[in-house]
This record gives sequence, C-alpha cells and structure tokens, in this order.
Amino acid sequence: MTTNAALVLLRLMACLLLAAAWRPAAAQSSADLQAAAAREGVVVIYAATDRSVAEGLLQDFVRRYPGIRVEYHDMSSVELYQRFLAEAKDGGRADVMWSSAMDLQVKLVNDGYAQAHRSAETAALPPWAIWKNEAFGTSFEPVAMVYNRKLLPEEDVPGSHAELLRLLARSPEQLAGRITTYDPALSGLGYLLHSHDVLANPVVFWRLAEAFGRLAVQEAASTSDMLDRIASGKALIGYNLLGSYAQIRAEADPTLAVVLPRDYTLVMSRVAFISRQARHPHAARLWLDYLLSPRGQRLLSKNPGFYSVRADVPADEAAEELRQRLGGAFRPIAIGPGLLTYLDQAKRRDFLRQWRDIVAPPP
Repeated sequence: MTTNAALVLLRLMACLLLAAAWRPAAAQSSADLQAAAAREGVVVIYAATDRSVAEGLLQDFVRRYPGIRVEYHDMSSVELYQRFLAEAKDGGRADVMWSSAMDLQVKLVNDGYAQAHRSAETAALPPWAIWKNEAFGTSFEPVAMVYNRKLLPEEDVPGSHAELLRLLARSPEQLAGRITTYDPALSGLGYLLHSHDVLANPVVFWRLAEAFGRLAVQEAASTSDMLDRIASGKALIGYNLLGSYAQIRAEADPTLAVVLPRDYTLVMSRVAFISRQARHPHAARLWLDYLLSPRGQRLLSKNPGFYSVRADVPADEAAEELRQRLGGAFRPIAIGPGLLTYLDQAKRRDFLRQWRDIVAPPP
C-alpha cells in the first residue's frame, strides 16, 4: 500500500469513528435534555395566545413529559410585554415568551432578553422563521376582514381593500358607527397590523382611516371584542382582525364570515423565545422544541386559521396551502429587524398622532 493510500484510509477510518461517536452523543443529548427538564419540574410560559387555542398542545406536552408541570399565563400582548420587562428587573419569571405581537417580541430579542437555542427542530424551520437563533416563528396566520352575513347583503361583501373603500363611500348611512378595528394605542397586535398595513399600501390604508373617521369607527383592544360586536350586530364589518381567531369563531357561529382580501393579505406569525433569565431553561428548550416539532405543529394547525411553519407537516395543514390559496396576495410579515421600524419612539408617536387626528379628531 502506498503512503498516500494509507493516509486516505486512515482519514476514512477517522471519519467513520467520529460519525459513530456523534450519533449516540446526539441521542444522549436529547435524553439529557428531557432528564434535566424533569429535574426542573416546571416550565413557565407567558403567552398572548388564548388558552383555548393552546389547550391541546398543553395537554399533549404533559402527557409526553409527565414530570413537567406547565404554568401557562394568557394575557394581552401589551400586558405580556410590560409585565415581562417589569419582572426582568428582579430576575424575571417567564421561561418562554410566546406572542402574536411580532414587533414587541423582536424588540425584546434585539434588546438582549433572549437566549440562543439550536436543535433538530429549529434546524427544520424555513429561514424566514428564525432570527439570531433566538426568535422563532411558530405559525402562519392571515389578517382578515370579518362581516355579519345576516346583516350585510352578499352583493355588498368587499373582497379587497378597494372594494371596502367603495362600500364605505357608497353606504355611509348603513355603516355609520358599525365598523370596528383595532385601537393601535391599546393593542400591540393592532399596532403591528396597522403599521404593516401602511407599509403594504400607504395610500389605501390612510384613505380607509379617513373613511373610518367619517363613519365613527368602533375601536377595540382585541379580535375577540370585535367578533362579539360583529356577531351581536353592533358592528357589520371588522377590519384587520386576526384571521385565526376569526375562523375559529366563524366555525361555531354561522353569523360570522371571514374574508381574506384578494389584493393583499398580511400574514403574521406568533413568535416564541426563551428568556435569557429563564429559571427552568431545560424545560423551556423542551417546550420550544415540542412546539416546533411536527407533532406540535399538527396540533396547533388543527385550529382553523393556524398554518404550520414547517414544510414536512401534511400539505393541507401547512403554510404552503395558504400560499396557494392567496397567490400573489400573500404578504407575510418577516421576522427580523424590519419589525423594529415602527417601534422607533418618534415613528410610533407620529403614527398614533396621525391615526388619532384622522380617526377621532378632537372637537
């Protein structure tokens, strides 16, 4: 055997030995994580996700990992953000933050409140769903218009933003005081959706805002509140509602119908991260991996209007199905530093002032 051939053989044997050693180590790492999480015994989750949506996930997680208790705290996105910051001064309490207010989540990550996490589950995510290996997209959810199908004639139902503008101009008597949308000053998610609506089509957004002002729009702090108003007939149409919650409600209430605008539909993602101050970091990693796993994604996407971020879940549950339905109207809100634009204090102040001056000007 020549010297070169011997060297090649030695290198090959070394690679085989390293590969053989790596596989058990990786498997052991997963077992070690579960064992460490079980020793911690609890994971504390702060979420701006209704417990009714997360219940299947929570129950399945506890069944799979019976030694780990889940403390699930459901609150509004703004309350979530403010409470997390207040508690961070005293060492923090949340292990995992999971919120629909993508911009506030990315700001916390950008400000150093998250810790990095890498695993087989995070590696399976598409690039748009990961930022700095700290912020992770967990869902795809369209932003929708919702209307009362018993009170709004089918021929008046707007299928696009332009059609909504025309309806508002054509039927002011019918719609005065009976339109609802987010109050961006009260809702973190509402501010996110309205500010990204401006980026998608500034001319149309501010023209809609002017029409809302003329017709005395009802502002609300949550999608649930708006859905209640539409279902009761206090409002006929809701604008920029979270489509996932709207579709869940519409399946149970035939009064409600959901429209994904065909000119453009914003699509947001719930963002999760592990707190840098997590007191139960192993349990937090185990929960996040579970949420991002095919099993967790299937359970989450069983909720109407929730779509998986992974490509290896069945096609009818995945974001690809949503892309195909919307075609060119599909406008995802990317996770990353672009979300920080409208969190600049001056931009936020200017946006809210312009919104207030147009929608509810002082007498």
